[in-house]
Amino acid sequence: MRKATAGLALIVSGVLLTGCGGGDDGGAEGKPAPSASGSQEPGGGSGGDAGGGADKGGEVVREVTLEVGGTGKTQIAYVADGNKAEQVTLPWKKTVELSLTKAEQEVGVLVSVVPGSVPGEDGMLKPAPCTITVDGEKVDDNQDGKDVLGCKHTVK
Repeated sequence: MRKATAGLALIVSGVLLTGCGGGDDGGAEGKPAPSASGSQEPGGGSGGDAGGGADKGGEVVREVTLEVGGTGKTQIAYVADGNKAEQVTLPWKKTVELSLTKAEQEVGVLVSVVPGSVPGEDGMLKPAPCTITVDGEKVDDNQDGKDVLGCKHTVK
């Protein structure tokens, strides 16, 4: 029960943090919404540094990849280009491009994935292994399912 509550708290936190950062100020400049890039090859928006995003009022684009390992089917919940829960076939991978404003670069944007359970080698259920990479660098993992809260990272 405690594990389920902790996982739900993580998802709710992500929903609240994502919802708070996407306000419509009605300004002249519209903030582009993060878009899913599917399995497109990286490099279209190369630069990833703050200097590379200066053309868009200081915005930068970060490529975020969420992965859940294992075999079979499980339920996952993730926060990246929105908040979603899906029944998926493992292994599962999702890559999105996040466009961060200067303010979001300062405070960060939460991304997370909470994998469902899969059978372990001993036959007992355990959380599926997950990883998060940002611009090709691994920033979090759940130690092959040992961390029941999944994976989370603040992208800046």
